[in-house]
Amino acid sequence: MAALSFFTFFTLIIFLHSATVSAQSPAAAPAPSATNVTAILEKAGQFTTLIKLLKSTRMADQINTQLGSSNQGITLFAPTDNAFSSLKSGTLNSISEQQKLQLMQFHVLPNFFSVSQFQTVSNPLHTQAGNSNDGQFPLNVTTAGNQVNITTGVVNATVANTIFTDNQLAVYQVDQVLLPLNIFGPAAPAPAPSAPKKSVKGADAPSGSSDTGSTPDASAAMGLKHHGMIAASTGVAAILAAVFL
Repeated sequence: MAALSFFTFFTLIIFLHSATVSAQSPAAAPAPSATNVTAILEKAGQFTTLIKLLKSTRMADQINTQLGSSNQGITLFAPTDNAFSSLKSGTLNSISEQQKLQLMQFHVLPNFFSVSQFQTVSNPLHTQAGNSNDGQFPLNVTTAGNQVNITTGVVNATVANTIFTDNQLAVYQVDQVLLPLNIFGPAAPAPAPSAPKKSVKGADAPSGSSDTGSTPDASAAMGLKHHGMIAASTGVAAILAAVFL
């Protein structure tokens, strides 16, 4: 009986010690969200340039955060490395860091869209880059059967494949980089220079104009002509008088 009591006491001590250790242990950290946009793109392959831009502009973090805090979902149009390679040389280097962020935001819709939902959307679509209803970063989508076409005012692209969808995040492969009109559109033409005013001189003045800017030489010539006419008249009168006398 004594041995049984000791065993019971020993078991109770071990149980109390285990409970105390368990109470002092920190709570396990919550499991990270299973949805990670860059991990999805890395697994799909051929999106190296897009991944670099999403990371450098911190858009990848913004997308992942929004997926965890909103029920509206996210839609990402993902240009392939070939799409970036087809850009004119120096295109990405010619824009600022702020414009690179806007370029990435232009590829993101702040709502989840399935392929079938594109058939009923109202254009222009609202992107993360700006409110298209105010004329900022317009993005238009048209459909032909199951084919989705996108136009930005600069390029026309087509959704080539669905990379990922889980009713919260949709990632669609596109065959062109979506260049927004606000950044890559044609520059406004410079105003034409005004024609210089031409001064009108006395010799070029139109007939009938009251130009009082006559030169002294012209006045003198007119005076000599007047005196010559008087002298000629006097000579004719003298000849006539001599004949009749």
